[in-house]
Order: sequence, then structure tokens, then C-alpha cells
Amino acid sequence: MTSQQVPQGGAIKPPHQKPSRKTGVAHLLAAATYSAAGFRRLLRESAFRQELTIGLIVLAGLALWGVDLARLLGFAIFLLVLTAVEALNTALEVLVDHLSPDWSEFARDAKDLGSLAVGATLIATALYLVWVVLGQTGLI
Repeated sequence: MTSQQVPQGGAIKPPHQKPSRKTGVAHLLAAATYSAAGFRRLLRESAFRQELTIGLIVLAGLALWGVDLARLLGFAIFLLVLTAVEALNTALEVLVDHLSPDWSEFARDAKDLGSLAVGATLIATALYLVWVVLGQTGLI
């Protein structure tokens, strides 16, 4: 398809025009809007919803347990990094599914590597949590 796209229904639609470039405050507002849309899209992923729910429960539990602010902020940063990696993994999966609707080795490899990135981030977050808990109980 070059100048016009034909969707499944057969009706011809003109191609989407590239939005005009924004600068200054308008750029910041647009970026915030895009980020919010990305977060809403990420919330459609059950794995992310589970990670977010568990992470927020653990964060609240640590706060109620009296964990100091620096360690709470550290855990919150790990949750934000996990969110970023999960967003990148989801973006990768969306692109791979678009490029390769059928099974392919490249699609499997790309998805496996994205999964590894999420898994490594989960392990790092869990190790940090273990360190916080051991410190809070006086074991280290």
C-alpha cells in the first residue's frame, strides 16, 4: 500500500498524517499524554497488573513496618524500573506480533529476550527486597 490503505472491510482510507512537531510546554504536555496512554495500554497486560498490585502492597507493608524513607524510595525506584522494562517488553511484543503474525524463530527469540529482561528486573527487585527485610530484622 503506497498512498492509500485498504482495511479488511475494503473501504479505502487516506494514510495518517504525521502530527506537527510540538515545542516547549506543548511538547511536555504531549509527552505526558503519550506516557499516560502508554500506562493505560500497559495496564491491559495481566502480568504488569499483578506486578503493580504486589509491588504496591509490598511498598505499603514496608512503610507500615517502619522501613526508612531511603529504602522505601529505593524499592519504589525498582518498581519504576520494572514498569519501564515491562513497557519496553510489551512494545517489543506488539511490534513482533505485527511483523510476524505466524510463528517464526526471530519472533520467538525477540519475545524470549524481552522476557529475560523482565525476569532479570524482577530478580533484582526481589534481591533488593530481601536486603531491605534482612536489614529491618537486624540479620545484616
